[in-house]
Amino acid sequence: MMFTKQNSPRWLIFLIDISIVIFSVLLAYLLRFNFAIPDVEYKPLPVVLGYVIVVRSVSFLIARSYAGIIRYTNIADTLRIFTMIFLGSIILGVTNIFTYFLVYHRFLIPYSIIIIDLLITSMLMVMFRMLVRIVFLEFEHPERAKANVIIYGAGETGITAKRTLERDEGTKFTVLAFLDDNPAKIGKKLEGIDIMDPDKIDNLLETNTIEHLILGDHTLDPIHKQELADKCLAHNVKILNIPPMIKWINGELSFNQIKKINIEELLERSEIKLDEHRISNDLQGKVILISGACGSIGSELVRQITKYMPKQLVLLDQAETPLHYLESECFELYPKVDMEFIIVDICNEARMEKIFSHFLPEIVFHAAAYKHVPMMENNPSEAIVNNVLGTKIMADLSLKYGVRKFIMISTDKAVNPTSVMGASKRIAEIYVQALNQKNSTRFITSRFGNVLGSNGSVIPLFKSQIEKGGPLTITHPDITRFFMTIPEACQLVLEASVIGKDGEIFIFDMGNSVKIVDLAKKMIKLSGLTLGKDIQIKFTGLRPGEKLYEELLNKEENTLPTHHPLILIAKVKEYGLEEVTREITELTGMVKTQSNFDIVKKMKEIVPEYRSQNSVYEQLDNQD
Repeated sequence: MMFTKQNSPRWLIFLIDISIVIFSVLLAYLLRFNFAIPDVEYKPLPVVLGYVIVVRSVSFLIARSYAGIIRYTNIADTLRIFTMIFLGSIILGVTNIFTYFLVYHRFLIPYSIIIIDLLITSMLMVMFRMLVRIVFLEFEHPERAKANVIIYGAGETGITAKRTLERDEGTKFTVLAFLDDNPAKIGKKLEGIDIMDPDKIDNLLETNTIEHLILGDHTLDPIHKQELADKCLAHNVKILNIPPMIKWINGELSFNQIKKINIEELLERSEIKLDEHRISNDLQGKVILISGACGSIGSELVRQITKYMPKQLVLLDQAETPLHYLESECFELYPKVDMEFIIVDICNEARMEKIFSHFLPEIVFHAAAYKHVPMMENNPSEAIVNNVLGTKIMADLSLKYGVRKFIMISTDKAVNPTSVMGASKRIAEIYVQALNQKNSTRFITSRFGNVLGSNGSVIPLFKSQIEKGGPLTITHPDITRFFMTIPEACQLVLEASVIGKDGEIFIFDMGNSVKIVDLAKKMIKLSGLTLGKDIQIKFTGLRPGEKLYEELLNKEENTLPTHHPLILIAKVKEYGLEEVTREITELTGMVKTQSNFDIVKKMKEIVPEYRSQNSVYEQLDNQD
């Protein structure tokens, strides 16, 4: 009955505890007197036994030790049992003093007996509960075979993960080994489990059936993490991640908190080292304006800049609901930072002038832009209005109202553009760079590729398609992209904003390009699915304006190094301000004609390297 799903009666648990008390007292006497109890101690034994039963019974009733569900006994229950028995033993010891002076002129219970009884009673009561728990778990899940698990990290987090697996009723795992790169730990045992060199993982995976690899080392180098993941995925081993200790519930880790690792974590790179002191000096106490503040980059810039305690943040966006959500987040997380949330279209010149004249920003981060390639291919006039005219209005107002620094967020699609979107961003780059000739406001451009998790990124699309059962749609089997995390991109933007002086275009080291089909296959495996069996990949063909691969530099451009290894300066062709202004004025004036071909033709005149791909505008290149 004790091992069924029904809870055992409380009176039965109470009787078992009292039986343990009786047995412990008798065993204590036998051990103390080497199994030959003298008459002087034997005669008062019934009185002693009765008195101990009364004391223990009262303490059990007060502490309600019998009321807990035995099969769920945990460390807190064990501590409570020991405390209850220890206090009872204190009462027995105090009683000895009274019997010595007032009744027998001798100790009723030898103190050695009290100590031995304390140890035996505590041990047996805890062992009884642990035995019930273990047997119940075996009866509850008899049919489930134990799955092998490897834990990476033989530190506190790894140990906690092992104990969590052992105490969780819903799991049935055996920790086969710990992996740790600390030479002092390799070859030793941790709670009976071997600690092995991570280089041995290939042999482990080949000779054993492993269900999970649990990552319990938060200092693991991203490159090493990717290598581990590739090896595990090749053997269909699921990878789980333990959240940081700060996210544990009430300081304890539960099995449900150990989650599948996501693709973003496998594409991370080593932590970026920033010149925090220099950035702080540049941003602290300043009025900073951010356009496109609700976007992926804009909102992350807000989060990162707040820690440098600016005087005021002026946050602009034309999307009402996202701006409301950003406002709610900032009021909760950054209550001490003065922020203004303004709904505005950056192409509304009168309203933008009002904002600049009122707030007088000292630093502007311009992240607002239309960025979806196929959408802009079909709407070139909107790309010109938002990406070119909007940038021009903001840059001109920055110059007029004495902004110290203007940082434009650009894209790798501006290099040798093949799309309307990329060409519009390149034209914006050209104007911002030319405007630096005024020698008052410092105009700086930062150029990088795709950011993980951004709106419109391929990763959220793949996640959604996997949840729906597929297929995963990819435009071309050979298409590649550079990827960077949003925080990493924003960190480099801040660093570039500090070092920029003379209209530079800063490009970021995006690492190696990633083949999108390989990314899709890895995401399928991370989801525990099998390609071709559970889900399919479908190739749909390149979209209008889409490149097979992205570039960060024009082939005519060269780079110069900076103090930061991940930031380079692109040496690009310089344009005269008057010429650029004239060309852009003519281009923006053509918007009212709504003639897509005329607009795109003019864009190609301004950006000679702009060659359309998979687009109706290819005929303009053929005419040339």
